[in-house]
Amino acid sequence: MRRTLLAGFAAALILGMLAPAQAQSTSGGRPKAAEAVAKALVERKVEILKTALSLTPEQQKLWPAVEDSIRTRAAMRLGRITKLVALRDSDKDVSPIEMMRIRADTLANKATELKKLADAWQPLYATLDSNQKDRLAFLAAFALRELRNAASDRLAAADEEDDEEE
Repeated sequence: MRRTLLAGFAAALILGMLAPAQAQSTSGGRPKAAEAVAKALVERKVEILKTALSLTPEQQKLWPAVEDSIRTRAAMRLGRITKLVALRDSDKDVSPIEMMRIRADTLANKATELKKLADAWQPLYATLDSNQKDRLAFLAAFALRELRNAASDRLAAADEEDDEEE
């Protein structure tokens, strides 16, 4: 239980740091610094997840595929954010139709990445005991809640900025 709480606290800390890093990367700030922070956060996420699961030696053999998939998804996400920031900062006029196509391609790519992540997790998940599955479920629920809160905070901040501009 103590390990689960520690992992949850660490996840909250990381997710709390993630929002400023993403804001920096999308606000025209230092993109290389934001990229380094994002990569460091992914490394911490992987480390916390692996620690919280307390993998057995047999399970450790299945872990590299999961770890690679997590890193690949994070790199793809950073690439999408970078492209959107570049598009926003360019002088190019983007039509609503182009934006729909960009969004459709993004969703299709995200779906493919998620399927690859599920495929990577499946063999490992099948070997987890009930305690490990409970810890994984806790971390997933906790992370989703924190992401939802971070998104809500960003939307509120954007609304405040819009109100200040008017």
